[in-house]
Amino acid sequence: MSSPFDGYEVEARLRPAAQACAFDLDRTLSAVVALQARIPDDAFTATTLGAERIGNGTVIGPNGLVLTIGYLITEAADVTLTLNDGRRVAAHVLGADPVTGFGLVQALEPLGLPALPLGDSRTLRSGAPVIIAGGGGQAPVAGHVLARMPFAGYWEYLLDDAIMTEPAHPHWSGAALLGSAGELLGVGSLSLQRQSRSGVTSLNMFVPSELLPPILDDLARGTPPHPPRPWLGVLAQDLGDRVVIVGVSPRGPAARAELRVGDIVVAVADRTVSDLADFYTRLWARGPAGATIPLRIQRDSDVFNVDIRSVDRTALLKKPRFN
Repeated sequence: MSSPFDGYEVEARLRPAAQACAFDLDRTLSAVVALQARIPDDAFTATTLGAERIGNGTVIGPNGLVLTIGYLITEAADVTLTLNDGRRVAAHVLGADPVTGFGLVQALEPLGLPALPLGDSRTLRSGAPVIIAGGGGQAPVAGHVLARMPFAGYWEYLLDDAIMTEPAHPHWSGAALLGSAGELLGVGSLSLQRQSRSGVTSLNMFVPSELLPPILDDLARGTPPHPPRPWLGVLAQDLGDRVVIVGVSPRGPAARAELRVGDIVVAVADRTVSDLADFYTRLWARGPAGATIPLRIQRDSDVFNVDIRSVDRTALLKKPRFN
């Protein structure tokens, strides 16, 4: 049986035991499929996210509705799902939500797979056992919740209550986080690292499933579920109590304003910022996309003010083609 993940196996010692589960593990894992997306070379995200993307999706609807992580399918021209029996099915993109990070695709023929129920991850606490289903459904990992915490991404992204798990799954993108009843509790977004007593270890970050129901209908219709946020096109990181620009999107407002790598964001609208979450909160509070964002920037020993007119990032992206 062929899989896009062939050659990247999960060690047997990390796999969950079917007899230890209170649900039909094999049936549940069959709802997790491999997802391959092809993106045009001239797409806005092709240089940063790649033109060929591989990850996972989870069937959540009886008619082939598949949930994944949005960056896998952003600007995708073609999407292919590979089931655990090796069957390949074309799908089209319904939408990707930059606020939560979720993405949704529709299979173009019947999948004949169970739809996993959505759970509520707010019941999860540190140490809670979970199963991380990646590699399609052929490579599950028995893991546990490491922490619940806010997460600020360098690409102008913020989650109030992300789920951190370990051990890390090698195929985390779009992976399914399964609870004790086989319910879907989260969707895999990132592989991160942390310093522990045993050295540097890897972990995964998941987007909580309870963020989906309020936006599901809009996302399934291809309608943006949130008003577009102001976007500057900066990549930033926390450095102590400072927010430092580590990259600038070539076609973004920050590039036009001539912000540079190494610049420090001191304040938004005269209000000092000390970390990424604070920066994004103050940025988005200035109004919808198109709002002018007053920044105070430190560059070497100079401090200056600059007003940057934000944009709607999604306006720069290629739109899904509906079949």
